[in-house]
Amino acid sequence: MDRRTELGEFLRSRRARLQPDDVGLRPFAGARRVPGLRREELAQLAGVSVDYYVRLEQGRSRNVSATVLDAVARALRLSDDERSHLHNLAHPPAPGRPRRRRQQARPELVRLLAAMDGIPAYVIDCRTEVLAWNQLAAALTVDFATRPPDQRNWARLVFLDDEIANLFVDWESKARETVGYLQLSAGRHPDDPQLAQLVGDLSMGSEPFRRMWAAHDVRDKAHGSKGFRHPVVGELELAYQTLHLSDEPDQALVTYTATPGSPAEDALRLLASWTAAPETTPSTSSLHRES
Repeated sequence: MDRRTELGEFLRSRRARLQPDDVGLRPFAGARRVPGLRREELAQLAGVSVDYYVRLEQGRSRNVSATVLDAVARALRLSDDERSHLHNLAHPPAPGRPRRRRQQARPELVRLLAAMDGIPAYVIDCRTEVLAWNQLAAALTVDFATRPPDQRNWARLVFLDDEIANLFVDWESKARETVGYLQLSAGRHPDDPQLAQLVGDLSMGSEPFRRMWAAHDVRDKAHGSKGFRHPVVGELELAYQTLHLSDEPDQALVTYTATPGSPAEDALRLLASWTAAPETTPSTSSLHRES
């Protein structure tokens, strides 16, 4: 992925969603041939010259300061995730060691997943690869043990597997969340060849992915609610929480919980009793050893 191209497209997409009235500006005279703010208007808001902002949007301001980037972020009304993404695109991290083809979840983390009774949980990396999971997560979503390691990836499942896509009541929301997370990761790791390959494969195989990627709606995975359409227990609404690991910043633990006393809690109990049967119990003890 070309960082300069991504930077320009991101800034243009953020300008396009604002109108002069939104930011208290009197529109420049003349016909508006593009949606949203003009470059001149954005430069005025950020307190920089038009030429300087144009060079930034074209990826030609290599030494742009954090102060200027913050001024542009304020002018564009960027969220915290978008602000972080802007800084990553403008100041990419220095190349480090080549990233592993697959990351690994620590053995202690795998044991924690197994001990989370009644709570579906899994660990993902910055490419949305599922590194480890517990039995209830497999019962609720995907039996990852039956999938090849390179197919244990939420982005591939959401956009390229119709059966899995139908699992989500609001597929559009899940898809946008997935793309936003991948886009944020691409800003953090512009030289990751596996991430670039994943984005290329999804762009070739899914028109919705291409459309959502072009929107540049970056967002980190945090918390919220998600509706599932399960083939055994029917529809259930669960709250999810994402816990980023301090010692593995590219990994996150995702958990799902039900409101106490709700039908969703009963559904999870039913799934938990089903997975507890000896003949249906998958093994998770070796997941952290895969590479």
